[in-house]
Order: sequence, then C-alpha cells, then structure tokens
Amino acid sequence: MSEEEKLLKDAKKLPWEDRLLHKNWKVRNEANIDLASVCDSITDPKDSRLRDFGPLFKKTVTDSNAPVQEKALDALIAFLRAADADAARYAKEICDAIVSKCLTGRPKTVEKAQAAFMLWVELEAVDAFLDAMEKGIKNKVAKAVVPAVDVMFQALSDFGAKIVPPKRILKMLPELFDHQDQNVRASSKGLTLELCRWIGKDPVKSILFEKMRDTMKKELEAELVNVTGTAKPSRKIRSEQDKEPEQEAMSEVVGPVPTAESSTDAPPEIDEYELVDPVDILTPLEKSGFWDGVKATKWSERKDAVAELTKFASTKRIAPGDFTEVCRTLKKLITDVNIAVAVEAIQAIGNLASGLRLHFSGSSRFLLPVLLEKLKEKKPTLMESLTQTLQAMHRAGCLNLVDIVEDVRTATKNKVPLVRSLTLNWVTFCTETSNKAVVLKVHKDYVPIFMECLNDMTPEVRDAAFSALAAIAKLVGMRPLERSLEKLDDVRRKKLSEMIMGHEVVLVPVQTSGGSVPSLEASEGAFVRKSAASMLTGKRPVQAAPVIKKGGSIKSGANKKSDGTGQLKSSKTIEAPEDVEPAEMGLEEIERRLGSLLQLEIISQLKSTIWKERLEAISLLKQQVEGLQELDQSVEILIRLLCALPGWSEKNVQVQQQVIEVITYIASTVTKFPKKCVVLCLLGISERVADIKTRAHAMKCLTTFCEAVGPGFIFERIYKIMKEHKNPKVLSEGIVWMVSAVEDFGVSHLKLKDLIDFCKETGLQSSAAATRNATIKLLGVVHKFVGPDIKGFLADVKPALLSALDTEYEKNPFEGASAVPKKTVRASESNLSVTVGGLDSLPREDISGKITPTLLKSLESPDWKVRLESIEAVTKILEEANKRIQPTGTVELFGALRGRLSDSNKNLVMATLTTIGSVATAMGPAVEKSSKGILSDVLKCLGDNKKHMRECTLNALDSWLGAVHLDKMVPCITLALTDTKLGAEGRKDLFDWLSKQLAGVSDFSDAVYLLKPACSAMTDKSSDVRKAAETCINEILRVSGQETIEKILKDMHGPALALVVERLKPYGAFQESFESAKVMSVGPTSKSSSRVGKSTSNGVMKHGNRTMPSRAIVTKGSKTESVTSVQDIAVQSHALFYVKDSNKEDRERMVVRRFKFEEPRLEQIQDLENDMMRYLREDLHRRLLSTDFKKQVEGLEMLQKALPSLAKEIIEVLDVLLRWFVLQFCKSNTTCLLKVLEFLPELFDTLKDEAYSLTESEAAIFLPCLIEKSGHNIEKVREKMRELTKQIVTICSASKSFPYILEGLRSKNNRTRIECVDLVGFIIDHHGAEISGQLKSLQIVASLTAERDGEIRKAALNTLALGYKILGEDIWRYVGKLTDAQKSMLDDRFKWKVREMEKKKEGRPGEARAALRRSVRENSSDVAEQSGEVSRSVSGPIYSSYRKNYGHSELQMDRQLVPQSLAGVNGPTDWNEALDIISFGSPEQSVEGMKVVCHELAQATSDPDGSAMDELVKDSDRLVSCLANKVAKTFDFSLTGASSRSCKYVLNTLMQTFQNKRLAHAVKESTLDSLITELLLWLLDERVPHMDDGSQLLKALNVLMLKILDNADRTSSFVVLINLLRPLDPSRWPSLASNESFASRNQKFSDLVVKCLIKLTKVLQSTIYEVDLDRILQSIHLYLQDLGMEEIRRRAGADDKPLRMVKTVLHELVKLRGAAIKGHLSMVPIDMKPQPIILAYIDLNLETLAAARMLTSSGPGGQTHWGDSVANNPSSGTHSADAQLKQELAAIFKKIGDKQTCTIGLYELYRITQLYPKVDIFSQLQNASEAFRTYIRDGLAQMEKNAAAGRTPASLPMPTPPPVALTISSPDFTPLSPVHTNALNDAKSLNVKSDPTNFNLPPSYSEDSRAINALTSSRGFTSENSLGDQRNERFITGVTSGTLDAIRERMRSMQLAAAAGNPDAGSRPLMSMNDSLNHGFSSQIPHASDRSGAENTVQSGVLPMDEKALSGLQARMERLKSGAIEHL
Repeated sequence: MSEEEKLLKDAKKLPWEDRLLHKNWKVRNEANIDLASVCDSITDPKDSRLRDFGPLFKKTVTDSNAPVQEKALDALIAFLRAADADAARYAKEICDAIVSKCLTGRPKTVEKAQAAFMLWVELEAVDAFLDAMEKGIKNKVAKAVVPAVDVMFQALSDFGAKIVPPKRILKMLPELFDHQDQNVRASSKGLTLELCRWIGKDPVKSILFEKMRDTMKKELEAELVNVTGTAKPSRKIRSEQDKEPEQEAMSEVVGPVPTAESSTDAPPEIDEYELVDPVDILTPLEKSGFWDGVKATKWSERKDAVAELTKFASTKRIAPGDFTEVCRTLKKLITDVNIAVAVEAIQAIGNLASGLRLHFSGSSRFLLPVLLEKLKEKKPTLMESLTQTLQAMHRAGCLNLVDIVEDVRTATKNKVPLVRSLTLNWVTFCTETSNKAVVLKVHKDYVPIFMECLNDMTPEVRDAAFSALAAIAKLVGMRPLERSLEKLDDVRRKKLSEMIMGHEVVLVPVQTSGGSVPSLEASEGAFVRKSAASMLTGKRPVQAAPVIKKGGSIKSGANKKSDGTGQLKSSKTIEAPEDVEPAEMGLEEIERRLGSLLQLEIISQLKSTIWKERLEAISLLKQQVEGLQELDQSVEILIRLLCALPGWSEKNVQVQQQVIEVITYIASTVTKFPKKCVVLCLLGISERVADIKTRAHAMKCLTTFCEAVGPGFIFERIYKIMKEHKNPKVLSEGIVWMVSAVEDFGVSHLKLKDLIDFCKETGLQSSAAATRNATIKLLGVVHKFVGPDIKGFLADVKPALLSALDTEYEKNPFEGASAVPKKTVRASESNLSVTVGGLDSLPREDISGKITPTLLKSLESPDWKVRLESIEAVTKILEEANKRIQPTGTVELFGALRGRLSDSNKNLVMATLTTIGSVATAMGPAVEKSSKGILSDVLKCLGDNKKHMRECTLNALDSWLGAVHLDKMVPCITLALTDTKLGAEGRKDLFDWLSKQLAGVSDFSDAVYLLKPACSAMTDKSSDVRKAAETCINEILRVSGQETIEKILKDMHGPALALVVERLKPYGAFQESFESAKVMSVGPTSKSSSRVGKSTSNGVMKHGNRTMPSRAIVTKGSKTESVTSVQDIAVQSHALFYVKDSNKEDRERMVVRRFKFEEPRLEQIQDLENDMMRYLREDLHRRLLSTDFKKQVEGLEMLQKALPSLAKEIIEVLDVLLRWFVLQFCKSNTTCLLKVLEFLPELFDTLKDEAYSLTESEAAIFLPCLIEKSGHNIEKVREKMRELTKQIVTICSASKSFPYILEGLRSKNNRTRIECVDLVGFIIDHHGAEISGQLKSLQIVASLTAERDGEIRKAALNTLALGYKILGEDIWRYVGKLTDAQKSMLDDRFKWKVREMEKKKEGRPGEARAALRRSVRENSSDVAEQSGEVSRSVSGPIYSSYRKNYGHSELQMDRQLVPQSLAGVNGPTDWNEALDIISFGSPEQSVEGMKVVCHELAQATSDPDGSAMDELVKDSDRLVSCLANKVAKTFDFSLTGASSRSCKYVLNTLMQTFQNKRLAHAVKESTLDSLITELLLWLLDERVPHMDDGSQLLKALNVLMLKILDNADRTSSFVVLINLLRPLDPSRWPSLASNESFASRNQKFSDLVVKCLIKLTKVLQSTIYEVDLDRILQSIHLYLQDLGMEEIRRRAGADDKPLRMVKTVLHELVKLRGAAIKGHLSMVPIDMKPQPIILAYIDLNLETLAAARMLTSSGPGGQTHWGDSVANNPSSGTHSADAQLKQELAAIFKKIGDKQTCTIGLYELYRITQLYPKVDIFSQLQNASEAFRTYIRDGLAQMEKNAAAGRTPASLPMPTPPPVALTISSPDFTPLSPVHTNALNDAKSLNVKSDPTNFNLPPSYSEDSRAINALTSSRGFTSENSLGDQRNERFITGVTSGTLDAIRERMRSMQLAAAAGNPDAGSRPLMSMNDSLNHGFSSQIPHASDRSGAENTVQSGVLPMDEKALSGLQARMERLKSGAIEHL
C-alpha cells in the first residue's frame, strides 16, 4: 500500500470536520464525495446527521482547490435535497460563501453554485438568497455578476413572484442598468422582462423606466412587445412538494383530487402599490407654501397651491401621516366660489385616496357628505372630477358599502335631482366593483333606498335606481330581493328583469398567447441553466451538460428531493426544446471526437495551404460521407469539421462548392438535421449566396435546410444576418432566394408579420435598387398566397414603391386555397405556428389594451360629441391595427356599440353601423362568437324610414357577410323578416339584399329556412314587399334543392304555395305531395315554428325568438285531420325520445321542492321548451308546443301509442313531460286538458308495471299543481282528477302525496279544499299505516268544520267519521282543540257512523286495530302476505294512547329518508305489537314497527327519570334480539335489488338503542354475541358497497359498531369478542365469493374483531372497575386452553393476530391490577393438571412488568408456583401493598387539594381510616401545612357524622380498591351504621323502602377475612329461622390473605351459607343491572321463606355504593350465594 493510499485510508477514520478541512486536497476531495453519498442515502429530513453536516459547508465551498470546491458543491446539493426547511438556518453563511468564491470559478462550478441557490429557494431561505445576491451584484468582476443575475432570473421564472418577492429585485436592478459590462446589462434587461411577465408591464415601467438611460428604455420597449401572456410557476417549494404524494395517493382511492395548482392556476395579482416605497409628501408640502397659498384671496394662487398638493399626491404610494388639517382645508376648498379651485381640490382628494388607501378612510368619511352635496353642480369638468374622485375613494378601499349607507340615504333625499341620480350611479359603481360577500351583507340596507327612489318624479333618478337594483341582483341573485320586489307593479318588475338580463356580462376566458404549460414535475436529472439574457430577442437558453451524480443511481423519492432546478417548458410535447445555440468547440476537440470516422490524411490535407490538396481532400471526404451507413450520429461533428476545415474563409471557389455540396448532401440525407448545425452554417452560406460562382450551390443548400428544419427558422435567423452584413449583395441575393423559398414552401410556416416588417424596414428602405426590386418581387409572391389584405400593412410606403408593388400584385394574383406549395417540410414544426395560408395567415393585432374602460364609458357619454369621438376612436384603432384584429377583449366593445345602435342621434347610429362593419371585416370569422348577437340589432336599423340609414345597414351587412358565411346570418335574418317593426321598406330592402346574395351562389341548403318568412311576406299589404319576396323565393328554390324544400312543405299556404308549385311543375314526382298540401288545414303557426331548423347546422337560435307572430291565414279545408307532412316523414325514422344525453339528476337538482303550487314563470316555460326540443323528437315537440290544441292532442296520441313500448325512455324524461302537463293544467283549453287526463292514468299504470315510483322532485313538479287544480269548475274534469290523484296515492305512496294534499286544504279555492278533504278520508281508509305519523294533520280537517260553506263542513265531517271508524275513540286525540259546537257536530256524526257500521255489520269503531294485532301474533311470519283485504279494511295509527305524534320535523325526515314506502299492513299501535311486526313481518313492513320503537326511544330518552325508561330497559334485550335477527333479512332483501330503506331503519333503531347506556347495559351477552357477529359479517360483505346507498350503509355499520363498544356492558363485549377470535362456523357467512376461501374470510373477520378489542383495551385504565375481571380472565383461559401449548407456539412463530390480541388484553389487565390480578381467578380451575396456560402468562407478565419497574415485584425471586406461595413466604406482597397504599393516599390528598373534588377525597380518606385503623395517614402529611392537616381532621370528623346519619355524597365516584395482599392486622370491620336485631325496624328507621328481593352491598377495600366478617356482621340479610346458627359465626381468619387456601375457604363458606339460606338456589339465576344514574349494584336473590311465617329479608342499613367499589372476588361471592354458577 502506497503512502498516499495509507493517508487516504487513515483519514477516513477522522471526524468529518477534520477530513473536510484536511491539508491534503485528495483527503478533502474524498471527504466531499463521501459526504455527498451519505446525504444521498438519508431519506428522513429530520435525520440528526443533517444538523451535524449543516455548519460544515460554509468552509468547504470556499476551498481553494477548484475540483474539491466542485465536489463540495455536489455535497451541498445532496445535503439540500435531503434536508427540509430547518436547514435554512445555515443559509446566510453558506450563500455568502458561495457568492464570494464560487461565482468566478469554472463554468461547472458556477452552474452547481446556481443549482445550490435554487435549492435554498426551494427550502424557503429566500431572504438569505436575496441578501447574498445583493452582495453578488456588487462584485467588481463582471464575470461574477452575470451568474448572480441569472440565478435571480431563474428563481423568479421557476418559483414565481409569490416565493421570490419582486420588490427586492426591483431595488437591485437600477444599478445594473448602468454597468460597464454589456453582458451584465443584457442580463439585467432579461430579468426586467421576466419581472414584466410576473407583475405586469405597467408597474415595471413606472418603477424602473425613470431610472434608465433613453437608449436602454428604447431597447426594453422593443423587447416588451414580445412579452405576452401570464407566467405560472413551474416549480414548487419543498413543503408544497411534500403534499403532492399524499394527494396522489388519495386520488388513487377516491378519483381525481383537485391539486393546489388547479385552484390557483391564475397567478396572484401583484399590486403595484405594494412594490413601490412610500413617499412622504407632508414635509415638501410645508416647504412649498401650501398653507399660505390656500388662504390667498386670489383664486389663481389658491388653485396653484392646491395644484402643488395634487402634484405631490400623484405619487403611487404616500407615506401615512397626519392629513387631518389638509382634509379640513380641502373640505373648505370643495365649496370654493371658483370652480377651478374646487375641481383642483377634488382631484387632490382623489390622488390622496389612491396614494394613502386605507390610511385615508377616516378622512374619506369626513369629506364624503360635502362631495355628494357638490354633485348638484352641472359643470361637466366638476362632475367628471367628482365622479372620478368618488370612484377612486371606493377603488382604493377608503370607503366601502357598509360605511356609506347613511350618507347615501341622506343624499338620495336631497332636493336636487342631479345629486340623487349621480349618488345612485356612484353606488351602482361601488356595487359592481365590490365582492359578493359585502353586497350580501348590506343589500338589506340599500334595497329600501332604491325602492323609494323608483317612485322619484325625475326619470334619471328612477333609471339610476333601476341600475342600482340590477347591479345588486347580478351579484347576489334575485332570491334575496324577492320580498322587496313583491311591492313593485308588473311594469317595473318587467323592466327590472329586462335590465338584469341585459346587463349579464359573459366573461370570456383570456387565452394567453404563447402560454406554455409548465411541467409541474420536478426533474431529478439535468439542471437546465437559464440565462437572463435569453429573454432578449434572438437569444435562446444554452442547455448545460447534465449534472451526473456519482454512481449514476437515481435516488428514490425524487419528487421530494429532486433539485428540479429548471423545468423544461413545452406547449404540447413533453420533449425538451431543441438546443439551437452551438457551443464553442476547438479543432482538437473536433478531431478527437471524429476518431476513426474519417482518415487522418484527409484532415491533414484539409489543413494544407495548397488548394489542390484541399480540393482532393474535400472530394475524398465527400465520397466517404456518401458511403457512411449511420450518418445520423455524426452529423454535428462533420458539420463542425467543415466549418473549421477548410472553413468559410476558404478562398478557392471549387473547394467552396464541394463543401456546400457535402453540407447539402448531409442535410438532405439524415432523418433529423439539428438546428444548431444550421446556425453553424447559415452565415457562411449567406455570404456564398452573394458570390455568383457559388450562388446556385448556396441557394440549393438553403432550400435543403428549409426542407430539413422548416423555412420559418431559416427566415428568422437570416433576417438578422442580412440586416447586419456589410456586403449589400448578401441582402439583395438573399431576398432573391427568399422569393424562391416562398414559391416553394408557401407562407404557412412563416411569421408573416416579421417578413412584412423586414421588407418594409430593410428591403424597401435599401439604397440599392437591386434590393428594392427583389423585395417588391418577394411581396408580390406573398400576395399570391395571402391576397390583397397585405396592402393594409404597406399603406405607409412611398407612393412610387406602392405603384411598383401594385404592378407586381397584378403579375401574382391572389390564388387562395389553390396556391399549393411545391415542397414540403420534413421536420415536424411543433413549436412554429403553422397556419392554413390565405387571409388568416396575416397577423392580427390584439387591441384589448386599447379598448379601455374610459373608451367604453365615453361611448355611453351624455354628450353626443364625446360619443362620436369614441366611435371614431374605434375606427382609428382598427386602422392602426391594419384592419386585422384578434377577438380578445372585443366582447365589451360590441356591447357598447350595440347601445349606440339605439342612439337618439341618427348620425351616430350610421357611424356606428359603419364601425361595426369595419370591426367585422377586421376580425374575420371570429366576429360571430365575439359579437354576442349584435347582428339582430343591426338588422333592426332597416326599420328606419330614412333611406340613408338603410343603406348604411346594408353596407354593414355586406361587411359582415365578408367576414362570416351567409349560413351563420340566416337565423337573425329569419327573425328580422318576421319582425313587424321592420316596416315595408325595410323588408323590401332586406329581401332585395338576400336575392342579390343568393344569386351569387349555386347551392345553399340553409336558404330553405328563409322560405317560411318569405312565404309570409307574400301576403304583405305592400306590393313592393310581395314582389321582392317573390324574387327571393325564386332564388331560395334555386339554391335549396327540392329535397330540402319538401321538408317544410306543410307550413306553406296561399300565393307562396302556388308559386312553389308553379316553379316545381317540371318535377312530377312531387306533384302528389303538393296537391295534398293544398287542401291541408293550416292552423296558427306553432309557437316554436321559428325553431324548426334548431337541430340543423345553423343551430344559433335563441329563446327570445319564440313569440314570433304568425301571418298565416287559416283556410278551411274539407279535410280537418292532420296529414302527416313530408317533414314529419323525414324525422319519423329517428327515436321518439333522445335520452342519450339526458341527465335527469341534474335537472331534478334544479327543482325547488315546495308543497304550495305557483304558476309557471316565463323563464320556467322557456326552460321547458328547451328541454322538450332537446329530448323529444322534432315532430312530437312541435305538436306539444304548438298553440293549436288540436296539434297538442295529436302529440298526446303519439305519446299514447309509444307508451307501452318506450316505458323506460318515458321514465327518463318523465320530469319534462310532467312539467308540460302542469303547463296544460294552467291553460284554459278543456279538450286538451281532458286528453291529458285520459293519458295520465295510462302513464301511471305503465309506471306501476315498471315498478317505478315518482321521485321527490317529480312529485314536487306535478302534485302541487294536480292538487290545486283538482277543484276545477267542470265536474267531469274534477272526477278525472280525483281518480288520478287516488291512483297516484295508491301507486306512489301515500306518505309522499299526503303533505301536498294537506297544502291543498289551505287553498283559496273551495272546491279544491273539498276534494282534498275527501282525499284525506280516502288515505285514512286505504293507507292509514303509511300516514300514521302524520295523523296530527286531522286538526286541519277538524278546523274546517267551522267553515261557513256547508259543502266543506259536510266533507270534513265525513272524513272525520271515516277516521273514527278506523281509529275509534283515539281520534279525539288528533283533532286538536274544538269548540263545543264542533264537538257536538262530530259527536252526532260519529254516532251516525256507529249505526251505519252496525247496519253493515262492520263491527265497532277501532276494532280493526285489534284484528291486525291478533293476525300478526297468530300468523307471525305470514304478516307479509296480509296486504290484501286486511290492508284495505284495517287501518290504525302508529301510536298508542299515551304516545305523542311526530312533529313536523320528523315528518320532513321521513320524506327524505324513505324514498319509497309500499302500501301494506297498517301500522302497529303499541310497543309489543311493534316488536311482533319487527320479528315476523317482511323487511318493508317491519319499518312501521321500527318507527314506533324509535319514537318510544326518543320519548323515553327525553324523560330519563320516568317510568317509560324503566319499562324499556326490561324489553331492551328482546328489542335488540329482534333487530339483530332482522339485520340479515333486511340486507338480503336489499341485495335482491330492493331499496335499502329497511336496512337504514334497522341500523338507525339499533343506533338509538345503543346511544342510551341503560338500554345498552341491559342487553344480554348472547344477544350481543349474535348482533356483533352479524354486524361484522356485513361489514366484510363485498356486496354491500354495490347496494342502494351502499357507502352510507357501510358508514352506518361502522358507527353503530363503535357505539356498541362504547355503551354496551364492557364485560360482555370483552367475552363476546374474545370468543369471536375463534374461527367462525362456515354456515354463519352470508355468501362465499367464488375466489375466496373460508380461511381468508376468517382472517379478515378476526382482524375486525382484533380492532374492536383494541378499542376496548385502550380505555381499560379508566374502565377497569366497570368490568368483571373474573369473567374476562375465564374467557381468556378458555381461549388459551382451546388452542393448547403446541398451537400457541406455532401461532406465536407466525405472528398470529388473535393470539397476540389476547396476550395484549391479559398484559394490560396485569399491568393495571398488578399482583391483585390473582384474586380474580375464581372462575379459572387453578388446581387442574397440567396447570392452566393463563397462569404461566400472568407470571411472565408480572415478572416483565416488575423488571420494567411498571409495578413492584411480588417476591425476591419472582413467584413461579401457584400453590400456597404466600403461606410459604409470609412477607410476600407486603412491600407491594404498602407502596400501593401510599399511592392511594397520595391520590386522595390530591383530590382534597382541589376545590371541585375535596368532598369526594375526604369521603375516600374516611373509608381508608375505617378499613385500616392502624395506618397513620398523618405520617404522609409531614410536609403539609398545619392548616391543611386541621382541614383534614375536621373533614374526617364531619364524614363520620354523615356516615352515622346515613348520608353520603350523591355523585361520588368510588376510589380504587387497595391491594389484595395487604397484611396489616386490624380488627374486624365494624358496621357504618347501627345494626338492630330486627332488620325491618332498621330499614324503617333509615327511611329506606323495604324490598324483600333487593339489597345493596357495601364497598369493600379488602378481600381478606375482615371483609367477609364485615359482610356477615353488617348486612343483616340472614333471617333468624333460616340461618340461625350462622348469625354470629365468623369465617376462618388464620389463613393469610391472598393465598389459595384463603380463597378456597371463603368459597366453601359462602356455598354453605347460600345452600342453607336458599334451598333452590341453582334454579334462579342472578339478574344484575347497572343503572347509569344510580350506579348502585343490586343483586336479585330469592328470599328465604320459612313455613312458620319467617319474615322476609330486607334491605340493611348500609350506604348504597358504586359497583366499582366491588372487587372481582366479591362479585364472584355474590354469584355463589345466589347459585348463579356451579359450586366448585
């Protein structure tokens, strides 16, 4: 091993710091490489190693050795990728170090330094980064400044202005603009342009331009033109990247999750105000003499003083200060006598508001009243300045709508109308520019003000009020305003709605031109270095070589830790853009890379000075290149060689020609010729074009380049070369080549604007004639492709040149689409805009910036001159844009121009028409979308009686036609022709214009839509119109074709029909159909006739076209039946309903669900017509929407025929049809209504056959109307409606229909109320069970018995009599409070009903319920079939006599939760019947029972102390048992495809039961077992998610399971769940998936059980005394014994979850109870051989926990034997017991120290002193104060008195029992209260109710002999006769507490006692119940009876205590006494 290797090896053992700063550079180098790899391997950003590495880099990056420094930067980059934002603490030092040492190094070093900076930004160390940059740009070496500027540019470009604050960069830039180095200046320009992309051009200009030299300003202005679109960040900071994987993971589960990007696509608006520094204006104002000036007597001095303030205040941002005095002065000046001073003062206020913003809010409120008062002035200048200032105050946020209410209210009451109207206009502006939340908050204040102004006498004020209301309605919608607007009359309401509709602004999304979509994925690989100078024209970013990590492995987690230092942007493809800028490469490098590609002698000959050798060499090279097979790989190196050798400076022409030929061959042969190779050759080739000897070769080479990379790229590059070259031949001959290139390739690949600009600025301006002539030829060739529009771009050229150009245009006429390029481009130019050629290839200018709000406002100015100037300004804008504009931003312009079409000044209207025509021409086809229907307004101008106006309109139409095709104009023209306001002259002119346009085309099928209006015009009064229409019809027939005309034959009549027939006579085939059409009866044209062509290609028609009046003449014909028209035949092959695109759910979501009927509104009717046209076939919707009732009847007949075969389609559009039926109900035509009522029963029968029930929305659409109209004045209609309603009730559920019928009882129509009362009777009679929850509504019926109308009274009495028949006397409970007269009437009617029932032998009233109850009990499961006769005749309320009815809210809930209820058995009437129904009824029927149960539970829960709860507790187990059995049935029923309603009910009922702890505790273990098993099985069932509302059911199952675990008896839960850990019986599974075994299912089931057990075990610490530990340990014992040791060992190896869970439970129990756990093994046979497995586990846990000091060890060597260990080792456990007692006392003292628990603490301490008298509790209080000790002594004394009196704290939680093994000797426990001989007397003396079956156990703190003695001596439960010998007997006390013998002795004694006192103990089990309120543990034991009359056992005088106080052993003793378990 060499010395160097040894050194490196030894160095590796050194600490990092020593290695990194070692004096040997190789050691440092290795250390940096190792550090980088360590950082690469770190995946956790919180890794402690990263904190150690952080401080090292500030020294390593400044290493003097360049390679080491590079490796240090690599290590830093790796560190930054691994770290998180915590690393930012090292940023400042490291960034400063990098700036000082790394930016002047090698290019690689600089690049890595920049990558490190970007990562610092990613880690949010932006401030440190910018601090370092501030130092970096001050470096004296320019070479170091450029990378600093570039990295700021890249950070801003990648992360955006939100992360990198532009304000700091803006401060750095000015000093760079004047830098002596041009590269620095170029970079600073690039950075400025990037800032423009992020914060806008205007802020940058205003802040920076004033600090620049003029030359730089011009350069930047030129560059700013290219900055378009808005920027988006392409890279995220690390904290945001970390969130992305979570979102991706989530989206895999639940579908696409909206990322942060989707919500923040638009970059945040950066306010210029925030970017500028505040300027103090108060100090200079003081010096300027302002205060003296404003007090001057001369108005000019005052004005100058205020003007000075205005000037100071015009700064962007004013520093806050005390402007109080300034504002006071300005307030006076506002009212100055001189208008000029007042205007200046008002402008100053506006400037102050804009500059101070929120700091000016107080002053704004101070000045506002004066400003509003000043609005009375009529001077335009003053009004304008006031308006601007008021708007500025609101825009700046000084005032908001909340602040100005009172001022506005005052101003609107001003006596000057102008003040009122302008104030309202200002409020309108404020509303429009406020956000919705603010307007919602204040609209209630403003609307009354506006409503009051609507009654103003001045029209302007009224209009302004309307505008203000419309502005509010636009923001908050109509609903909040409805109540206020009810007061308006119809005319005003209509006007307001028109204004709201008219003001709707359609927001067009601004498309960013050139907006490339940034890739948001961080790239792990290459760092693309971006140069700021690349933003400048002609420069592109140079892609640096990728940073390759050592080892080349890509680290996982790249998303998080990637450097992502420059995402590549691309608009469509993911490929990186091609690098077009060639890097420098020396000749040696070229030769090295060539390698063996070429022979060495060729290269050496190319270097020769002898031309012949060079010629020979180039010839050989050409041969070799032509012979190369894989030329693609060597393209660049060969081109570089030829550019270097012989190079472009070669003087020999032959050599030059050969070089060009080789390059041409390479470019034409390879598959992809790189653009950088073109760049290498382009300058040389351009120079060769200038030389006549090489010109042909060079031009051919350039053409080949165009084929390879596209002419666009070549032209773009060659412009610059030609402009800057000194040789004029290069320019002239280059343009000659361009001419040939345009002829070859066309203009589709070129940017025409650049080409035209080049020709104008360079070619035509040249002094050389040859250049000018070539340019003229070039423009001539371009004209051939783009047409005469090119002239618009050359208007400013000299006249001589223009004439020469015109001559050239004539030589090259426009060929349009026929001008096909001769050659094609091989490369796919994805990044070039490839246009189609022709007109649209010419550039269009974006004029949106010029369409300013000021211009739009001026178009609406009250001054006609201003309006005219604005219209002319638009024309000027078009001319400036060469009459070629983009549609962006023109929507608002069209809106403003539309307003001018109705101008009162006709000259302005004509000017507007001319402008609209110009805009259409300039915009081209896009005008149709942007104009938003302005064409219809243009056509209205034809109605003017002035010829000149009509001519202007026709000219505008010509311009429009030039932009869009005639078929797009047809819909608007059709409407205009039918407009009566158009006038005869207008119609004639329009027909003439149409004829002229149609004459120029040969085929135009859309013209057929003009035929109908033309036919109508044939009956016009004016002969000129008729003549023009005839000419037009001839043209229409010529261009349409007979097939098209055939479709609309039916709608022709009169002279038009004759004309058509005459014209078509030669076509005999059509004669017959025309003859039949002649005799056709033509009714009024359909309301929607103008929309026939809706489905054809011109589907442009709007809703507004509907009410087109028809000029049709009704002719009487012999044949009145409908003859199927040719048009109908054409569509009858289509489906009758188009349901493919139907989305019923979306439509239903829009339905407002009201019970009360409201007449359909206009917009609702229009929506209905739209939907009908969309979903119904044309012939059907045309008939149904016709105004002719006969057509409607025809349509209904079509529906009738289709009904049986198209039921499913009809269901899909049922809501649409129901809306149409509602419309017919509201019309007056009886024929159509009767037809509808004939069709509807058939429809509902079909729905019944399809088992379809109306949805909530469909019911809400139809039922309110049906109910309201059921009181029709025609008897026949009423009958049909009555039958229809009964049919709907029967089919669709009474519960759904009933609320609508109840609403009908409130109708204003008497007949409707009578019908609804009868319907209520019908429902009670036939569907009583379904509405039993709503019987309270009988109150409404009963109230009608007081009506004057005898018919209503009669109907109400009949209905109530029917209710009496069903309900019996219970009906009085539902009729509410009645007067005596009403009661008397009802009584008489009920008696009559009884007599009638007796006559018909129907039994007695209310007997039906009893019959149902009996049938349910007798037939049990057959109840499901009793839906026949019983259901019709038997009905009854759900509630029994003592139950309350459902409230309205419950009724609502029922409607929502129960989508479909079937008419079946009537509801149960009491609890037992409900349980029977649940047990034996079908799933649907059991729902009724569950409703009763839920109601009962709710009632009982609301009164927990009542007897109702006690009753329910007794039945709780039975209820849960019924429901548990029902779970499987309901789920199985739903899986058959039925509704999941019953499942929801069963789960809801269980949830209500288990929400109550008392009810939950009363559920038995066996019931709990079956319920938990069932729930877990359904949770696992894969079919549940696919059920109706499956996801909701799964959620409900989960929540219910958690509730059961929370509230059920925890002992039972533990036992059940431990038992369920065993494999489940296969028969228990509902079904088995074909691909899943029972084993895998059991595995899943066990996992669920384990989760439940985990939940229970987690809370064991707080619930340990609620559980019976003996039972739990027994179940664990049984589980372990079942497994056996072998199986346990096997499972332990396999990490079995169930076994692990059981061990966990046992471990937790041992941990919580310590050694005392051994006292709870009374149910485990501890003597069995071999020993129970559980004993070994308990020992193991005790040892482990003791070792871990979680409890004290139970003995010196650990207890290993379970015999009489304590007897053998008497001291065992003593230490543990003492320690636990000390802990108990400490806890009690803590309670005493707390105010809230001091009483409880004292009581516990008193119990301890009673149990352990020898324990000195005061020894524990040595450190306590004397006061505290005294407090305890007094407290204990008081407790003793309370105990003697039999009192105890009411809600006392019992203390934790002390340890079992306590061995402190003490006397026997004495009773707390005196025990008398006579237990009965004792009970009386204590005022305790004597109960022979219950007694309460006292709490015990010990399980030793004293406790037993206390039990026997103090309880007094033994009677003298039955247990006389044992009264004073004591249990054996010699056995030490806690030993096995002691346990056995106690058990034997108790068994003896129990056997003597209770001979039949085994037959009566113990019933225990835990009362959640009393917490008393009561055991029910059989009383001992003596034949000679022994007295019963009574409750002893012992204090009632909590069950928690009983240890497990006592519970065991009690069970032994009662005989509940077997004796050992």
